[in-house]
Amino acid sequence: MSQKITPKHYEESAAYLRTRLAGAVPQALLILGSGLGFLADEMEDVNSIPYGDIPHFKQSTAPGHKGRFVVGKLAGRCIIAMQGRLHLYEGYSPEEVAYPVRVAHLLGVNNLIMSCACGGVNTNYKVGDLAIITDYINFTHKSPLVGFDITGFDTRFIDMSFAYDRGFRELITSIAKEQKITLQNGVYFYTLGPQFETPAEIRAIRILGGDLVGMSAVHETVMARRLGMRILGLALVTNMAAGILDVPLTEEEVLTEGKKASKMFSELIKSFVEKM
Repeated sequence: MSQKITPKHYEESAAYLRTRLAGAVPQALLILGSGLGFLADEMEDVNSIPYGDIPHFKQSTAPGHKGRFVVGKLAGRCIIAMQGRLHLYEGYSPEEVAYPVRVAHLLGVNNLIMSCACGGVNTNYKVGDLAIITDYINFTHKSPLVGFDITGFDTRFIDMSFAYDRGFRELITSIAKEQKITLQNGVYFYTLGPQFETPAEIRAIRILGGDLVGMSAVHETVMARRLGMRILGLALVTNMAAGILDVPLTEEEVLTEGKKASKMFSELIKSFVEKM
């Protein structure tokens, strides 16, 4: 059973991390999704902090998620990267999933670069495509703000009209053109998991306007918006969603496609960090 999170928990987590940061203030939180954790290994002057060392943090149990913060330089800027995230399907609450975002904000972080692996619902997409997340649909209706202690916040009812920062989207689009990378733009449909969706569910998701489908990203987005952070959402299509191709879905293909896209993804994110 999840423990009620209090402001003291957040402060104690942040206080511990400050002792490890030695005065550094990261300029962005980089969340690395399934198959994309390799980018943290490319950072310089790194300080790796396992989640288990941080007071009140939960462990990441998903395949390919190392479960640690990596603090260091990326493209010359101080970044705090999450090499692995948390999910509802691991048994965590929405607030526990979004917990690292508020802790990072307490460290002075105001920018969130969020990546994830996902299935392609839009039949114009192909495996290996990168897509800017322009909006999301959350039909689980679960939120990290339900029952949230509002101490230190201006409002409970936050506007989600522009969840993903337009300026960030324009910047990543410009960089992609320079690097001759084709970027899709799409709506992310959030599902609970851990089972993959059925073909019938994918047909319904397409009718409802979803282009991408996955089991993460939404709760971090909601918390970041609550905190006034600027957000870039970037998704890697690691498989076509159920029923589009006559093949079964496996978690192994998610990690495999992450490796294939490593050079493209790395160059794009590094350039974005340098120019943001």
